[in-house]
Amino acid sequence: MSFLAERVSNIKPSPTIAATAKAAELRSSGLDVIGLGAGEPDFDTPDHIKAAAIEAIKSGKTKYTAVDGIKELKEGISKKFKNDNQIEYSNKEITVGTGGKQVLYNALMATLNKDDEVIIPAPFWVSYPDMVVLADGSPVIAKCKEKDDFKITPEILEKSITKKTKWLILNSPSNPTGIGYEKNELLALSKVLEKYPDVLIMMDDMYEYLTYDSFNFTTLVQVNHNLRDRVLTCNGVSKSFCMTGWRIGYAGGPEWLIKAMAKIQSQSTSNPNSVAQWASLAALEGEMDFLKNNLKSFERRRNFVVEGLNKISGLSCLMPNGAFYVYPNCQGVIGKKTDNGNLINSDQDYCSYLLEEGLVAVVPGIAFGLSPYFRISYATSDENLHKAIQRIKDVTEKLK
Repeated sequence: MSFLAERVSNIKPSPTIAATAKAAELRSSGLDVIGLGAGEPDFDTPDHIKAAAIEAIKSGKTKYTAVDGIKELKEGISKKFKNDNQIEYSNKEITVGTGGKQVLYNALMATLNKDDEVIIPAPFWVSYPDMVVLADGSPVIAKCKEKDDFKITPEILEKSITKKTKWLILNSPSNPTGIGYEKNELLALSKVLEKYPDVLIMMDDMYEYLTYDSFNFTTLVQVNHNLRDRVLTCNGVSKSFCMTGWRIGYAGGPEWLIKAMAKIQSQSTSNPNSVAQWASLAALEGEMDFLKNNLKSFERRRNFVVEGLNKISGLSCLMPNGAFYVYPNCQGVIGKKTDNGNLINSDQDYCSYLLEEGLVAVVPGIAFGLSPYFRISYATSDENLHKAIQRIKDVTEKLK
């Protein structure tokens, strides 16, 4: 008899974390590996946020708090939703968790019964399907097309909905593609969802502030208030405020759902870190001048990476309008052979080749549910990106 539960064998370790760990392991052995797998900004947390955390410690704000967040932070989140998204939530409709991941997980645990279906457009963030499985649900993968900018269309959505559908998960801008949904696209999807009143919608807006060019971020309830009572609008401070390690995520949604999520959280982690909550309040209410410089750097890096990849024979890459990822197509290298005679059969083979021969760590598209692609995070230094693109070019052009 195994001591481990069956659910452990039903899920996979996070491929993105595994790629980052592998790169770190190789670097520690003396190899000059460039890691492009990490999904976190390479900039430091802004000083005014760190100062708020220090002040919270000095003033003794280090005790247990309410299970799903302090009143002050909930009020700050409500203001953010009202000012940025034109959505009004009371404190009873706001939840705060230990990172965005916990917020999503709490929602699924609070609502899914065995075999309830969750529609997940592919390519998807790697944790979505496994969180659904852990909650006894069934992931329904809706494969999206590159010609549609990897976004689910109303036609694909309607075909994916069944009597068992409990949730649809939408992520905009997307991890791994970096592409966000336009207002008219969300409106078209909302018209389909209006026909299915038993379907809940989870909007993962973690990259809301990280957008480029003429893209104007909107979220689902913002474009169709008729769906308000069955949408969970999720966000957090990790990406935009460079606070990945602080672990604060939040969401706004119907009171019945927020209450159930708090019940789940009360029996797992209890309250999020008290000091991090006060720091997050400073993030949401403080100046955001730092973001302009960060966006400028990200946009420069994005342009360089996309242009560089599109010059490599066998690769092609769309220009994303958000986040800090690109999702290149590597169909042109499938079927080629390495100098050792090894056949590149998949994006996983190609990514292994890039790591072994080019010392560049990226994440294969199979991890995100759509091949043959791979994800690059350009949240690293310009120097690293210049070296990485050159290495990718050199080893890719050696394939025959």
